[in-house]
Amino acid sequence: MSKETLEFQAETKRLLDLVVNSIYTNKEIFLRELISNASDAIDKLHFESLTNQDILEGNSDYEIFVIPDSESKTITISDNGIGMTREEVISNIGTIAKSGTKAFLEQLKEKDGSNNGEELIGQFGVGFYSAFIVADTVTLVTRKAGQTSAFKWESDGTGEFTIEECEKESRGTTITLHLKKEFTEGEDNFTNTYDIERLIKKYSDYIRYPIKMNFEVKDKDDKDKTTIEVRTVNSMKPLWTRNKSEIKPEEYNDFFKHQFHEWEEPLEVYHTKAEGTIEYTALLCIPKKASMDLYYSNYEPGLQLYARHVFVMDKCKDFLPDYLRFIKGLVDSPDLPLNISRELLQQSREVRKIGKALEKNILKQLNKMLQNDRDKYEKFWAEYGKSFKIGIYNDAFTGKTAEDLKDLLIFQTSKEGKFATLSEYASRMKADQDKIYYASAKDVATIEKLPQMELLRDRGIEVVYLLDPVDEFTLEALHEYDGKHFQSISREDFKLEDEESKAEQKKVEDLTKDNETVLKDVKEALKDKVTDVKLTSQLKSGAVCLVTGAQGPSLNMEKTFEAMNNPFFKASKILEINPNHPIFEKLKNVHGTDGFADFCDLLYCQALLIEGILPDNHVELANKIANLMTK
Repeated sequence: MSKETLEFQAETKRLLDLVVNSIYTNKEIFLRELISNASDAIDKLHFESLTNQDILEGNSDYEIFVIPDSESKTITISDNGIGMTREEVISNIGTIAKSGTKAFLEQLKEKDGSNNGEELIGQFGVGFYSAFIVADTVTLVTRKAGQTSAFKWESDGTGEFTIEECEKESRGTTITLHLKKEFTEGEDNFTNTYDIERLIKKYSDYIRYPIKMNFEVKDKDDKDKTTIEVRTVNSMKPLWTRNKSEIKPEEYNDFFKHQFHEWEEPLEVYHTKAEGTIEYTALLCIPKKASMDLYYSNYEPGLQLYARHVFVMDKCKDFLPDYLRFIKGLVDSPDLPLNISRELLQQSREVRKIGKALEKNILKQLNKMLQNDRDKYEKFWAEYGKSFKIGIYNDAFTGKTAEDLKDLLIFQTSKEGKFATLSEYASRMKADQDKIYYASAKDVATIEKLPQMELLRDRGIEVVYLLDPVDEFTLEALHEYDGKHFQSISREDFKLEDEESKAEQKKVEDLTKDNETVLKDVKEALKDKVTDVKLTSQLKSGAVCLVTGAQGPSLNMEKTFEAMNNPFFKASKILEINPNHPIFEKLKNVHGTDGFADFCDLLYCQALLIEGILPDNHVELANKIANLMTK
């Protein structure tokens, strides 16, 4: 049969331009696509051989061969799979002509951000045409298993192809890419044997059939003499496809160290396999130590994605929510197509469904760790607790993340300085206590020295310690736990509700009326520094304290904003004075004298220092103290 020249459909050239210049952003992806096609061809042959052994032609040793050639500037991918007839070559290479390029282009155009590219590769099989990213001309030779006729197909991707009958000794398909000049030199040299080996290991290491290559080996006795050695360059058997009961812990450890460049063994490993409407296997881990850049914008979270053991992408962000950004691992699913771009694949419904299942399973396993291995969970929390707290704050509008994570939060408390869940705190609350009390500071020692803590210790009330700048934002986003609202002991609405406290509060209210003028003048003296001055019943031996309004930023939040170079969020500061302290009598005595303003300022500075805040003019403060000491 003589050579025939046939034309693609009218829009094929437009499609090829799209494939080469737009859809595939990663040039090396062509090798993955062609090896995957070769694997599919062997799969088809293997399936047919189950009922027809003759189709194997006496050769059941399946293999894929990759030959880069620097002299001819080509790379060849061959398989001994099912092969194709002439009609199948015309209609099935990439299935573009068969499926219709116009329909493909229209569907690609119609896809929006919610379902980009779903199953397009399965419908249209454009993977073969990724070869034209790197090749000027593509030559294909194929022979259908069980038949004697072979056919040669060739195209330069400009809208037409030739086909002719030829000779081929064995079944299968051989594709030769005549590489463009820019892909035969420099970093993108696809004729370099070792670079191709690296790409195969990266993208196709777990293809189930051996991928073989020729390597030049120097003779041991004669260094000038070389021989050709055939090596299988892919491992073929992914660890995650094996039964969990057969895998030793050290195998998991070695895998994660090698695959994800970890120095230490994982803190926890999750190996799950799901079957049903969506089938997938996930092999995930929590690294023992958090990455140093975990909470920086340049950190790239995401799981490796495989489809039928073929590597698709390294950082698929759509599987897990951002609060699980520390999870490392991979997902492999036969239900995910080898899609035409990472952007399109990331938006598939299957990815989102798998992601929801993974999220649910990870949280379930963490809850088990919390209940059954507290020491291990506290180590986890020290590394990754901030992710959960940020996740709750960032999702404050919907509250879904808070609902999922609230029972996994742990905080140090005043009860022996140990960590407690909110549930454990709530179970220890006093009968007449209806709020969860918390205090914020840089460390435990600072909190325990807060003057408000004395009263709470005296009443035996447990306090949650917030030591991370994000903690208070998290509780603000949570609002309440199990119907019990969170209450800062450093806000103006902090009041104990027992009978003794109510009686003390009544006395303070009466004293406030009697000393209304004094308090008004203190506020006037500090008018640029505080929004109000009050007497309080929440102090025992402490003279003063600084609290903030019931709404708005707290003092701790103000510090956080300043550290973020955002000084505009200021706390509404309120000076509270203990009427039972001798200093209040002294305040009343100096009221109306020349030293009253300085006395008020000293009270304010004292309250600042208790909070760990250095007054603006510390030299002036020192001078005022010196003057006071000489009187």
